[in-house]
Amino acid sequence: MSTHSGYVQGQIPQTYLSLPHSRRADSKTGDKAFAPAPEPLPVPVMDNHTHLDFGGPGALSAAAALDAAGAAGVRGAVQVGTDLESSRAAVQLAGEDSRLLAAVAIHPNDAPELAGLGTLDSALAEIESLAAHPRVRAVGETGLDYFRTGPEGIGAQQYSFRRHIDIARRLGLALQIHDRDAHDDVVKVLGEEAEPRAVVFHCFSGDAGLARICNDNGWYMSFAGTVTFRNAQGIRDALAIADPELILVETDAPFLTPHPHRGRNNASYMIPYTVRSMAEIRGAELSALCAAIASNTERVYGSWD
Repeated sequence: MSTHSGYVQGQIPQTYLSLPHSRRADSKTGDKAFAPAPEPLPVPVMDNHTHLDFGGPGALSAAAALDAAGAAGVRGAVQVGTDLESSRAAVQLAGEDSRLLAAVAIHPNDAPELAGLGTLDSALAEIESLAAHPRVRAVGETGLDYFRTGPEGIGAQQYSFRRHIDIARRLGLALQIHDRDAHDDVVKVLGEEAEPRAVVFHCFSGDAGLARICNDNGWYMSFAGTVTFRNAQGIRDALAIADPELILVETDAPFLTPHPHRGRNNASYMIPYTVRSMAEIRGAELSALCAAIASNTERVYGSWD
């Protein structure tokens, strides 16, 4: 494991505790202290979806975050792009640190604006070029978001989503889906397009009904800290019936910090809180669940080595 940030086993590196605030900081993120480090997991897993650049750009901050994660039993992460800038950063960071893989995409909420400017196709062309990098293993996060984008943006979102699916399929990459208040249309579009090698529902937000659809289609479900929230019984119901070979875990850091530290900044080292809750929900032995998550993650993205 890399030690260039000088972490002590079981402790969060001081450089990480003093990271600059998130570029997307608001009243819920960016101003809260990091939570104490959890007990490390017995079998290492990987964080399927994180945004290290939102917590402070540059290799030092990424290295510190990954050092803290390693001390907690999280041996790698997928750094995820949401626009051209963050997708370029994801490729750069993954090229600099072997503990990272990358995903690149235009976020669905950005698609209508780019379409209005007449630049969506050129942006998608750059995403495809970035996706050819060997450390890029997924196209994402893409998908549909009907929560923040109104009906006038649906056409552009669906067009962008279909283009991302096509890129992932042709390049043999996984697809990371952002699905918010759009379950039916996400499933419909996936059914109409030739599927990529692997489909991942990032930050799974559906219920048992969507989980059954994922089970039937072999689509992966990635659970975040939301599974620990009191108002998320539907997500817990989905986790309880999910095919064990289709379960992944993520942070979506710096967002969605799991209970009991909801409201603080999230980071990959917080994964053990989520995984322990997942084991309890499924009635699973912790080491066995960790091993399954690790195996599933490498099946989707390949080796981190």
